Amino acid sequence: MDTIKIGDLSVNRLGFGAMRVCGPNVWGPPKDRAGALKLLRRAYDLGCNLFDTADSYGPFVDEELIAEALHPYPKDLVIATKGGLVRPKPSRWDENGRPEHLREAIEGSLKRLRVQRIDLYQLHAPDPQVPLEDSLGALADAQKAGKIRHIGVSNFDVKQLERARKVAKIVSVQNRYNLEDRHSDDVLAVCERQGLAFLPWFPLGAGNSLSLSKIKKLAKEKGTTPAQIAIAWLLARSPAMLPIPGTSSIAHLEQNVAAANITLSKEELKALS
Repeated sequence: MDTIKIGDLSVNRLGFGAMRVCGPNVWGPPKDRAGALKLLRRAYDLGCNLFDTADSYGPFVDEELIAEALHPYPKDLVIATKGGLVRPKPSRWDENGRPEHLREAIEGSLKRLRVQRIDLYQLHAPDPQVPLEDSLGALADAQKAGKIRHIGVSNFDVKQLERARKVAKIVSVQNRYNLEDRHSDDVLAVCERQGLAFLPWFPLGAGNSLSLSKIKKLAKEKGTTPAQIAIAWLLARSPAMLPIPGTSSIAHLEQNVAAANITLSKEELKALS
């Protein structure tokens, strides 16, 4: 599997989005805790050495599961978590970019993940009620204090990314991106030029992309699954791309990882574009 840089860290180019190991609606513990722990360990064994999570997943459950499954962590495992969204109930994802909240969120993630320093801490989303500079400033302060190794952002547009980079060294962007939704093409282009990693969330379009006739046709021709085609397309789309498909199924996990070995020709890529 190819590798990519996140700051000074090198990871395999297919990570694991751990959100779906929580309970339904990303709320509460998984129904099968032992199965969730087994899934997390299997993801690492298959070569996914970047795990993406957030304190809002569960909330808090996801980080605890990762620590339970894999701590003490393998030396090459990079854990990326996020703060800045709160969950008062399952249907709510509310922005909270206040510096005091982010300071508390970082401390909570450190404790749950059982680490002294977080490899990659991402602002989960801009808070329209708080200047970006204040939110990113809290992360920069935590980095100076040795609590964060690298800083990333999520759900940012180009202008917001430019503002963030004036406050802190940003190494990654995590935005929604898949075959059907390419609204962040301009952000991806900035990542390519500036050497930032781009982590597409909803890389399979929540399954919607997989029903497209052009994907199903190509998957049938190549003897693969539509999900594998969608992941292979992302990997071919840009060298900055670091897909993090998630699943609660070991069978689907193994299929997703196998997509890293699929090569799409120029003609096939054109057919998908």
